[in-house]
Parts: sequence; C-alpha cells; structure tokens
Amino acid sequence: MADTDTNSVAETPKVPLVPQLRVLGQFIRDLSFENIVARNGTSGNVTPDVQVQVALDAKKRAEGQYEVVGKFNITSKDKEKGTTLFVLELEYGGIFAVENVPDEQLHPFLLIECPRMLFPFIRRIVSDMTHDGGFAPLNLDTIDFVNLYRQGLAQRAAAAAQAEAPKPN
Repeated sequence: MADTDTNSVAETPKVPLVPQLRVLGQFIRDLSFENIVARNGTSGNVTPDVQVQVALDAKKRAEGQYEVVGKFNITSKDKEKGTTLFVLELEYGGIFAVENVPDEQLHPFLLIECPRMLFPFIRRIVSDMTHDGGFAPLNLDTIDFVNLYRQGLAQRAAAAAQAEAPKPN
C-alpha cells in the first residue's frame, strides 16, 4: 500500500547565495616617485626608516560594479639625520563585479576583500619603483585590511563624537 500523505513532503532548505567577486580591471590612477637623495646628495651610509600610510576608498560605478582605490604614501628617511631619502605616492585601483553580498556587509567587503586582491600588484609596483629609483627594492609587509577597516571605523566614530560634543562658551 502506497503512502499518500501529502504532509510528508519535505521542503528543500534554502541555500544561501555565495558572495561572488570578479576583477574587471586594474589601473594606476596616480604614481609619483621622488628621489631626494639624488637631488640633494648625501654623504656616508644611511639607515632608512620607512613609513607607509594607506587610505582606501570605494564607490559604486554601475549596478553590481564598484571601484576601489588604495592610496599609498611611502616615505623613507634617514634614522640618524631625519633627512628624507625618497617619497613614493601611489593610487592603485580596481574595478570589481560584486554579487550576492548583503547591503549591510557590502562596505566592509569592498574595503577588505577588494584591496586584498589588489595588494600583490601594489607590492610589485612599489618594489619596482624603489629599485628603479636607485634604492634597494622595498617589499611591503602584508597589510591587515580587517584591522585597517576597524581603525577607519573608530576614527570616523571619534570624529562624529567630537563634532557632536558641546562646545564651550
């Protein structure tokens, strides 16, 4: 005898959609390398102290397409004298197709995952530029984009709190 109970049909569980990220293009928006040592000259050996500042920006280009740009400002100074050896400024961008990312997770996704994909290319450009500029190739340390994103949130929250604070008369 066949079971004809229609209530026993199990519903298929909904499978969450997997986020999709594709690189549509990459580009150098701006690049500047200034070799201060060659212009001003230096005497003796120098011990470089390299400072790297990173800023990230993302904007929507079209439905499902976003542009993410990393701005890198790299300065090398002599530790002993404090004189600047070189300054490298690089704006490197990528155009990404993003699908299946909820709106509330899109901002961190763009500013964490997209720069993570661009970083090996940025590292290579910095290495080549410093080498071609007359210095030892600078190989950037890996950047923790999650921590960088959290720092940015904390800075914006502090700036907003300061703006809302009552001003003394």
